Amino acid sequence: MILANENLFLIVIGLVWIIGAVMQDLHRREVDNIWNFSLIGVVLAYRGAVSVFGGNYWFVLNGLIGLGVFLLLGNLFYYSRLFAGGDAKLLIALGAVLPLSYDWVINLKIFGLFVLIFMLGGSVYSLFYSCFLIFGNWQGFSEQFVKHFRKYYRLFIFVLVLSIVWAIFSFFTGLAELMLISLVILLFPVLLVFSKAVEEGCLIKNVIWDKVTEGDWLHKDIKVGGKVIKSRWEGVSKKELEIIRKGKGNIMVKYGIPFTPGFLIGFIGILVLAKLGWF
Repeated sequence: MILANENLFLIVIGLVWIIGAVMQDLHRREVDNIWNFSLIGVVLAYRGAVSVFGGNYWFVLNGLIGLGVFLLLGNLFYYSRLFAGGDAKLLIALGAVLPLSYDWVINLKIFGLFVLIFMLGGSVYSLFYSCFLIFGNWQGFSEQFVKHFRKYYRLFIFVLVLSIVWAIFSFFTGLAELMLISLVILLFPVLLVFSKAVEEGCLIKNVIWDKVTEGDWLHKDIKVGGKVIKSRWEGVSKKELEIIRKGKGNIMVKYGIPFTPGFLIGFIGILVLAKLGWF
């Protein structure tokens, strides 16, 4: 039972840290490294104390193993460019929290369901957040949507033909339920253009030089004092930030949709499933 007494502190501290990360992310579009790393320290210290006084060192070893598993997962998501640095570090920190059972079959089930719930829940949240952004930036979004629709119109034609062929194939083979795949095929170019339009029409902001922060994504390469600072996935480094803040004027910075609410959805989802007796 993952809601055992020794896990209650882990659950509470996990919720507190995730809520704090969400507040930082929504307010400043970043989560402090010290916030994520301190979660690891607090959780492992607690696990260590419980293990010493309880005489069962599997409680702290489980936390270390979970941390290792999520370290690999966080780096996988980061280097495949699914997560920004702050999101990846929060995921890694939660790896020390989530092994809530002494049975590793159950722990792996918790890990898998947590990732599934926060990815699905985060996707739904991101869609609603995107709609909110579009409402406040309709002109920019509509211009970019038309621009990218024209750019990818050949893809739309190809996908339309492919979906029609698939629908005909499904009908004549008697597998009508497979016709739903035609809708999925049609959605792909729509979602591609939608995401591009949201990104370039709603998430790129004109920022004063001294307001740029470490980790911000530059929309394009910039030149400051004869030095070129490139737009990279890793964002602006501390050294580059010092150079940028010596400049004047504005630069274009690309922001992402805050994804930390997805972690909160995933964590609450695991607690709900535990209450329903899944674990």
